[in-house]
Amino acid sequence: MGGEGRPGARGHLRLGLLLLLLLAAPAVQPSQGFLRSAGPRRNSLKIVGSIIFPVKVYVKLDHNSPRILCVTNHLRNSELIDPIFRWNGPGGYLSSENSSVQISPTGTLILRHFKSHLSGVYNCSLRFKLTATQPDKKLLLKYVIYAYSDPQYYYELTVRYHAAPCNSFHNISFEKALIQILNKLVAELSCEVILVKSECHHVKMQRGGLQNEIFFTFSVTCLDREEDNRLCQDSACDVSHRLNKAKYLIERFFKQEVEVRKKTAEPLPEIYYIEGTLQMVWIDRCYPGYGMNALRHPGCPECCVICSPGSYNPSNGIHCLHCDKSLKYGATKC
Repeated sequence: MGGEGRPGARGHLRLGLLLLLLLAAPAVQPSQGFLRSAGPRRNSLKIVGSIIFPVKVYVKLDHNSPRILCVTNHLRNSELIDPIFRWNGPGGYLSSENSSVQISPTGTLILRHFKSHLSGVYNCSLRFKLTATQPDKKLLLKYVIYAYSDPQYYYELTVRYHAAPCNSFHNISFEKALIQILNKLVAELSCEVILVKSECHHVKMQRGGLQNEIFFTFSVTCLDREEDNRLCQDSACDVSHRLNKAKYLIERFFKQEVEVRKKTAEPLPEIYYIEGTLQMVWIDRCYPGYGMNALRHPGCPECCVICSPGSYNPSNGIHCLHCDKSLKYGATKC
């Protein structure tokens, strides 16, 4: 194949790989301490209703809802005589006989292990007396309960390398080595680097001839340590924190590659990083059927909230799109 018989080609390739390996070794940072949680965190938040407007409630997927009270803020501090509470949800009458529903004697509702299909309008009718001699009073309190999830963050990493001839297996070997080294850099952070695509092109240089270049695109993602039920010190478990640290390590790696190459007296390897071509772009994404909208959901502006009727999200973008035909929560089709 072209380039394999050129004097020094293999030696230069080996030099390039050696530089990468030398740079990767000190870049791995010691992990911070982690503790195992004794159990799920208890949510003590309490939501009261309103007779003026529906109250929006946001419940994280597969978590318990906050305590939703069947009283207004005013009545919460009042003495109620013979109160009767009745809850209705998207599927009709709610009862504690349902394993996902918990209703206390005082009418407080908790939805357990919340799922997408539980999103919708909930009503609580309250009948009570303020004094034993007064007639019954009736109130109807309305809540709109939305499932949400945290955004799935990742970095899109693009970088260019001077390459061997495009049909050379040296490029394939280098690609595999580069992926392994980048993953080694971020392994302690429970992050991973995935190759999205690599393309070899002939590039006409300014006032120069043609050269071979590989255009790499990677995604850098971090696993959710909360799924492992681990608590981290100093917010180190937060996905965005770890993702930004991964970005720092990767940028430092490419910067050091340039610095080491400038200090060595050896000729340039056949495959090497082209200085200044590294770009890392932060990207948010939501699950299909979910989207972010700070205007519609000011109480959860950075959440991926389930799409309401009249909207949908068919992919892993970040917005719910308008659709008059959509009649359910979490629609993925119009």
